[in-house]
Amino acid sequence: MNRMSGKYIALPKGVTEKDLDAAIGEFRRVLGPEQVFTDAGHLAPYMKIMLAVPEAQHAPSAAICPRSVEQIQQVVKICNKHRVPIWPISTGRNLGYGSAAPATPGQIVMDLRLMNRILHVDPELCTALVEPGVTYQQLYDYIEQRNLPVWLSCPAPSAIAGPLGNTVDRGVGYTPYGEHFLFSCGMEVVLPNAEVLRTGMGAVSNSNTWQVFKWGYGPYLDGIFTQSNFGIVTKLGLWLMPRPPAYKPFVIRYEKESDIVGIVDTLRPLRIAAVIPNAVVIVNTLWDAAPVTKRADFYSGKGQIPDSAVREIMAAKKLGAWNVYAALYGTPEQVEVNWKIVTQAVAASRNGDILTAAEVNDSPVFKYRAELMAGKMTLQEFSLYNWRGGGGSMWFSPVSQAKGSETLQQMALAKSILEKHGFDYVAEFIVGWRDMHHIIDLLFDRSDPAQMTAAHRCYSELIDEFAKRGYGVYRTNTAFMDKVAGIYGPVMRDVNRKLKKALDPNGILAPGKSGIAI
Repeated sequence: MNRMSGKYIALPKGVTEKDLDAAIGEFRRVLGPEQVFTDAGHLAPYMKIMLAVPEAQHAPSAAICPRSVEQIQQVVKICNKHRVPIWPISTGRNLGYGSAAPATPGQIVMDLRLMNRILHVDPELCTALVEPGVTYQQLYDYIEQRNLPVWLSCPAPSAIAGPLGNTVDRGVGYTPYGEHFLFSCGMEVVLPNAEVLRTGMGAVSNSNTWQVFKWGYGPYLDGIFTQSNFGIVTKLGLWLMPRPPAYKPFVIRYEKESDIVGIVDTLRPLRIAAVIPNAVVIVNTLWDAAPVTKRADFYSGKGQIPDSAVREIMAAKKLGAWNVYAALYGTPEQVEVNWKIVTQAVAASRNGDILTAAEVNDSPVFKYRAELMAGKMTLQEFSLYNWRGGGGSMWFSPVSQAKGSETLQQMALAKSILEKHGFDYVAEFIVGWRDMHHIIDLLFDRSDPAQMTAAHRCYSELIDEFAKRGYGVYRTNTAFMDKVAGIYGPVMRDVNRKLKKALDPNGILAPGKSGIAI
């Protein structure tokens, strides 16, 4: 890292202090001095990471806060002039994947939180158009205050995250609209040459179909602006879910870890057929327990928490080894018919205890999941970080087919690697439609150098060993983007490099994002 003791915390690679001085001066003229930050105090929030690497490896040189597309265009022109890189963020709440910090040191964080207008919500067509700084809480409040007949779909730590940033990073939610990029429609993008592109029907003058028809004419471009550094997304169209007349959340508890095979094979057909219309979330004991208890309450020793302690937690917190959350939506008649199908399938499997809200009484764990599947705002999942303490968290997210056999071998592999490095298996499987995400939260103490080293090695080994068996991850943190990109092979990397060179020949936009470089 080009770290220095002068006026900047860090310098971008290949950029002199004189060049950065010139760029900062021009930013101040365009944005106003109050929206350009170079001092350590203001930059501290942009350096805070939960990764198993020193903060210095992701330290920005400055942060800027544009208020409009026009200001972004001017900033991009300045960056090209001085060859200064920028790292755009929306709300910067991508915790577990890198937060607001740039992938490489010295980049200027472009914080888009001041661009926070909800531009349009159509309750008849169930669409919305938002800017990057809009949070889920803000959009939720807008809908509630107007009593609009629509629901949001949001990720687990919803309230402070934003729909544009989450969707562009291909995040997911827990309602039937939970595949967020699938339910987006139309983007506005500032390209690295400062031109403004509107995708799909938005490219047509005076179009009123930008948020209702995804494809437009010619190649579909929206996808190249997700998980990439090819442009700055400044507006995003969303499809909202019509508020259902009836909603029935439920949980199925299973007593043994080996039950995971039957769980997936029993519920997958119902998910593919849309009898269960939302993602089926299969949560292990520790993930469900972490927000409502601490590891030290049951085990204070070193190494992976033993099975005996996990069983104590199950009994104390009334949890299964696996806890399956899903819901039914529709008219009361539809819900009743589908409930019969679900309960018959669970009964036929001769395993699992299916419970509704009335039967779990005041369970805070169930209440959290029920609200999440209804698109309500919550921050409860942040309580995961209290499980071990110390502020360390890296999410490992391999994808597989939604087959029971896949779960058993993935679980065994993950547990063995985590145990080797002394970490707990805190995990959930999420059955999308035909795919399944295996989400593991590698929790560790950032204040402990030994745990930092072990966590880094553990995460690296997880990537390597899962890749050897054909499992790629769908998201990763900024410290491992290049390594994960390598899993997808040289042809993919070469195509991304060619696109980058064509769209951003000076490499000024988020170098290193998703392992993409010129």
